[in-house]
Amino acid sequence: MDESGKIKLAHGSGGALMHELISELIVARLSNPVLDGLDDAADISDIIAAAGEGDRLAFTTDSYVVQPLFFPGGDIGKLSVCGTVNDLAMKGARPAYLTLGLVLEEGLPVADLVRILDSIARTSDAAGVSVAAGDTKVVERGGIGGVIINTAGVGLIPAGTNVSGDRARPGDTVIISGTIGDHETAILVAREGLQLEQTIESDCAPLGGLTAAVLAACPDVHVMRDPTRGGLGTTLNEIASRSDVRITINESALPVDQRVRSVCDILGFDPIYMANEGKMIVVAPSSSADAVLDAMKSDPLGRNAATIGVVSEGGGVRLRTVIGGERPVVMLEGVQLPRIC
Repeated sequence: MDESGKIKLAHGSGGALMHELISELIVARLSNPVLDGLDDAADISDIIAAAGEGDRLAFTTDSYVVQPLFFPGGDIGKLSVCGTVNDLAMKGARPAYLTLGLVLEEGLPVADLVRILDSIARTSDAAGVSVAAGDTKVVERGGIGGVIINTAGVGLIPAGTNVSGDRARPGDTVIISGTIGDHETAILVAREGLQLEQTIESDCAPLGGLTAAVLAACPDVHVMRDPTRGGLGTTLNEIASRSDVRITINESALPVDQRVRSVCDILGFDPIYMANEGKMIVVAPSSSADAVLDAMKSDPLGRNAATIGVVSEGGGVRLRTVIGGERPVVMLEGVQLPRIC
């Protein structure tokens, strides 16, 4: 297939061009024994065969829209894989298979699609997952920004792992795996063409290895969540609401890259609400907090991990400011920046 051309409506027609697109571009890059069969449904029974007594299946789905499609530290392809495997990992699951739905806009350069598919292949390999099935549609020019990606993922939760947003308990410690707001700030800078002395890169990364290290250090972790849209503030509110507890975080303990802080200060954004795509929140018993923090810091993706707060009785999320006062951290009602993940 000519990679110098553009996507046509005929590439979604079900005819020869569509089969050429799927076989020569998509399957050629994501090839594996399950996908290569190109059946209407994939046989992933090996997951069941590999499950031990007490193991459970985890399943998730998501859709990805981002402008620009390519940004420092990632692209929509990498984002779609990381977002899906991370949602599985936050349940303590080992990701196994993904599905990949591509909605392509008429006129999309084929070279851009190739870049996205190559990125999906690299990221899937890094995350230890295979694309088992997929679908491709082409829509008329205008309106979707080039590509929309839908994914679903399945993984295996080992016996004894019980991680959920409703398990935070008074006395628990709250830990974040690194600096907050990197992804959304990188998108903002790229979209607006801001000129900075140093590049801000998205933190987009698969977190399966980091979650495995955390669970090995503390099998009784109560909550793991990745603070994506709405950032740390919104995700902590979700945890506090589901667990019926109060979470208090310390402003002085929040890890924020100085470049991110500067951009947010200039443009009036709050890093607490900026999206992340390679960070995780852990709520764990205080007796295990040091072990969890050490496990995070031993992984490259957690080298800037920090203990940021505590869980107590009550409700909502509070921020203890650097000057000693407290203010509420409410649920983000709107969006600071659209089309970020």
